Amino acid sequence: MDYPSIVVHAPGLDGSRRVTVGDEKLGIAYHLDDVVEFLRRAGLDAIEVEESDIIEWQGGGPDHWPGLSEDPAE
Repeated sequence: MDYPSIVVHAPGLDGSRRVTVGDEKLGIAYHLDDVVEFLRRAGLDAIEVEESDIIEWQGGGPDHWPGLSEDPAE
């Protein structure tokens, strides 16, 4: 099955990450569960979010959700 380009963008200052599929913005994720829910709503719930090769994780992988309280130098 061919999937569209799925991108979880680099974290913003508050740790949130934009999620897009192709040119469509799915939402702003604050946690991995948000990404799972956005993909479910888009009909892409068959994708294993943490292990999928078709998701492009920019600025850190599925376990990278920094917030303002963390040191940005890390």
